[in-house]
Amino acid sequence: MRQNMKMGAERVVALTDSRLASNQVSGEFEAKDKRMERYVKAVQRITGTLKSFAIKQILRGNNRRADALSKLASTCFGHLSKEVLVEVLKERSIDERQVDSLSTAQPNWMTPIIDYLQHDILPDDHGETWKTRVQSP
Repeated sequence: MRQNMKMGAERVVALTDSRLASNQVSGEFEAKDKRMERYVKAVQRITGTLKSFAIKQILRGNNRRADALSKLASTCFGHLSKEVLVEVLKERSIDERQVDSLSTAQPNWMTPIIDYLQHDILPDDHGETWKTRVQSP
C-alpha cells in the first residue's frame, strides 16, 4: 500500500496465516528485523487514518481468500473488467534493497548434507548421521 493511496475504506480487517506478521503488526511481538520494522511502521501509518483496523491470524487451511488473491496476482490482468481493481507495484513499499548471499566458504548447516550428497560422507555422530540422511532428500 502506498501512503497517498485513497481506497475509501474506513474499517479494515486484515487476515493472515502468519502468526509472526499478525503479532508484529498488532504490537504483541517486537519486529526485530530492520525490514519488518519498516513494514510495520508503514502499516501503522496507513492504518492510523482508518476508523478501525484489526489484523487476525487464521489457519492456512482456512485462508481461501488469500489463496484466491495470490492466484489472481499471478495471472495476466489485461482481460479483467472494471469490477476487479488491481494495482501492480513496480517497486517495494519501502526503499531498502535486500541482497541474499550464499557462501559455502564457511561450514554451515548445509555442509553435512552437501558432503553426503556429493561424496557419500556422513558425520561420525549417530544422531547427526540420522539427521543428515533425513534432511538430504
